[in-house]
Formats: sequence, structure tokens, C-alpha cells
Amino acid sequence: MGILVDSSTRVIVQGITGREGAFHTKLMLDYGTKIIAGTSPGKGGMYVHGVPVYNTIEEAIREQGSIDASIVFVPARFAPDAVYEAVDSGLKTVVVITEGIPLHDELKFINYARKKGVVIVGPNTPGLLTVGECKLGIMPGHVFKRGSIGLVSRSGTLTYEIARELGKQGFGVSTVVGLGGDPVTGLDFIDVYDMFLRDQGTEAVVLVGEIGGDAEERFALYYRGLSVRKPVVAYIAGRTAPPGKRMGHAGAIISMGIGDYSSKRRTLEESGILVADTPSQIPMLLGGLLR
Repeated sequence: MGILVDSSTRVIVQGITGREGAFHTKLMLDYGTKIIAGTSPGKGGMYVHGVPVYNTIEEAIREQGSIDASIVFVPARFAPDAVYEAVDSGLKTVVVITEGIPLHDELKFINYARKKGVVIVGPNTPGLLTVGECKLGIMPGHVFKRGSIGLVSRSGTLTYEIARELGKQGFGVSTVVGLGGDPVTGLDFIDVYDMFLRDQGTEAVVLVGEIGGDAEERFALYYRGLSVRKPVVAYIAGRTAPPGKRMGHAGAIISMGIGDYSSKRRTLEESGILVADTPSQIPMLLGGLLR
């Protein structure tokens, strides 16, 4: 099992004829993702790796039937319009890979999607993947072993390292969700943890945070108040970063004493969440919780 996507999810790739869109379409198809169509205005009638291309999502639905999810490889200037098109077409989940979208545009389309009941993953995300079933993103699928650990992360490459460490110690992943590196994202740790709570195939969660912002602190306070929980192990990147330093993401900014490593770790631990010092320590902490 898993959350958000599975083997039956019918996917459309927006921006499929671009370099990144075409490249990752091939990798997603190889993983087993059910990509039934792509869009690229003005290029309808083409095929990319055997996938038919349409000018609009409306045309694709008319020809191919219902579509559940979209992945957006559209350049930042046009990405908001692509998201609005997906939302208005009735899709359930929209994964926005694009980075560099202006903040005010992100705020607008995320708020619009929420009102319509549509899940936005990202922007500036590596995507999401339900192991062995569906990859909707740019993650290297081979590093994820199938299992019962939910993985939610603000960091892309660190997620892959942690998944490899989990696999080496016999742990597998149910679904991995990359929240995205921008200051505003469609999902946060609380949203994804709630989904994992309802997923029968997930028995524990690994939360991968980083310095900057207050997402980890907000999750810790939320977790503290829950009466029904699944175990959580956290890892926070940036322990040795000097004061005022930001990570590579726009969302990882420390300001006014909020968002540094010490405050995040303290709040998580006070809420009963184990925090690993290194990625390799995560499987050991999970083993202790799941005995």
C-alpha cells in the first residue's frame, strides 16, 4: 500500500516534450508508472516514448479517459497556468517539479488547489514515489526498497541517502514524499503524517528536515497532542551550519532566532520524537521503536 499514488494511478506529464519532461517520462515509464498522456501546447499529435501528446489536458481526457495525477515539467514562467489547468480538469494530485516560480504565484495556485480539494506536491520537489508501484518525480527509483516505513522530506539527495541506509539494515519504504524546497509548499509534515496514519501499509515514519523555517517545530507540537500515533524518527540537516546560514533551498532560511538546528531538535525531542545524529543512525532508532 502507500499514499497519494499507486499502481492504478493514471498520469499525465505536462511539458512532456521538453528535455527534462521527456527524460524523466522514460524513467517513470521504466519504473512502471501508468503514464497515459502528455501535454505540450502546439505539439499535439506527437509521441514521446510511445506516450501520445496533446495540446491540453481536456483533449487528453477526451481521448484517453479519466486522469488522476499530473507531473509538471513546465518552465517557471508558465508553470502556474499548467497547475491551474490540472486543477480545473479535475485531477486529484499535481506534482510541481519546477523551481524558480515566484512566491506570490505559488501562494495563489496552492490556495486555489486547496479550495478545490486538489493535493499539490511541491513546488521545487523531487516528487513522490510509492515503492514498486508508481514514481511521479525525478527520484532514483532503484534506491528505494519496498517496506513499511513512510518517508517525508524537505531534502532530495538526503532522502536517497537515508533510503539506502534503511535498505542496508532491512527496512523498506511504503511511500516517499518530497515536500519541496520553497518557502511555500502544497503539503507539510503534518499533512503527510496524517496520510501515513491512515495507511495500513505504513507502520512508522522517518521525517527528514533541515534548518530554516518552522515546519519541524509545528509538526512536533502537533504530534505532541495526538492520542493515536505511529512512531517517528527525525533527522535534521544543518547541525554544523553557522548562525544565519541557509541551505540550498529558498525555504531553509533562519531568521530572528527561529529555525536553527538546536530549536528544532529540542522541540522534536520534547514531543517524544527520536532525533538521529546521522543518517546511518536512523535504522537503529527505528529498530528500537518497532521491536
